[in-house]
Amino acid sequence: MAFSAQKEERRREDLLKEFRASFFSMNRLASFPWTFIENELQNTESSEFISELLKQTCLHPLCGKFPPSVRFRRLFLTELIKRQEAAGRDPLDELYDALAEVLGVEETPGCYKSYFLPNGDAVSLLESIALISQGTTGLVTWEAALYLAEWALENQQVFAGRSVLELGSGVGLTGITICRSCNPLRFVFSDCHAAVLQKLRENVRLNGLGGETSPAVRVEELDWTAATEEQIRGIGADTVVAADVVYDPDVAGSLVKLLLKILNCSPPQVQPEIYICSTVRNPETYGGFKLQLEAAGLGHEVTTGPAGAVFPYNRLAPLELIKVFRVQGG
Repeated sequence: MAFSAQKEERRREDLLKEFRASFFSMNRLASFPWTFIENELQNTESSEFISELLKQTCLHPLCGKFPPSVRFRRLFLTELIKRQEAAGRDPLDELYDALAEVLGVEETPGCYKSYFLPNGDAVSLLESIALISQGTTGLVTWEAALYLAEWALENQQVFAGRSVLELGSGVGLTGITICRSCNPLRFVFSDCHAAVLQKLRENVRLNGLGGETSPAVRVEELDWTAATEEQIRGIGADTVVAADVVYDPDVAGSLVKLLLKILNCSPPQVQPEIYICSTVRNPETYGGFKLQLEAAGLGHEVTTGPAGAVFPYNRLAPLELIKVFRVQGG
């Protein structure tokens, strides 16, 4: 009996963590484990779980510091109230108080998304509410960045004690995760869009990176078509990573030329490790990228993805991580 109670308690704790992770990353509401709440409301008179759920979401200290969007919080609380009413229960006063507070707040163009690391710490990012903002898609976190970050957590030896360059860093999820969990010696975030670089610098600072802290961190403007050998040698990357950067044939072509230049700037005996993670939205574009790699004398191999699920995202998305290298004699 005691074992059964412990098992049930662990299940409740896991579900609270799942709700917390989904809430702070602003995951789709339909993906939340609502069925458990329905069962809980039907099988117990206590509102303890709902009260605890509020403490892990809207009333969590992180929500006061780095809140998800006003609209998202409103929809979440409305859904919670609806579920309680459907079960014939009077919603908690705290629910209405939280909803009233959210209704009195004005929506802003940006919001915070937070992603919990295995040690319980959170990576909090200022993102754009719109998927495309100021002419770029770089102001939101995409699935490939989460996939690559999970892979990095399981393959820390690729980054530990090394100089790492991230191409197309966007809002910084992957790079910040690596800096916080994988012990790189140096880390260079890079992008080419002014609005992205501004938000990226802010997110790096928000997460306590830069200044005198370790690792040594820089945020650089890196135009793939104009990057010089001097700039690349100055970065001196041992490991190069990029997520969701193969979305357009022209961009893919520029990326291949840059990767070749990075490899050419390194001695043959100490070539950097290069990992590119992509959501394959258009197989033709992605296939074209691989053909361009081949034409440039670069090989690739598909790398086994992360085994564990750390962050909430759509795991049915067609995601692929490849390692890029110079073909012998190429």
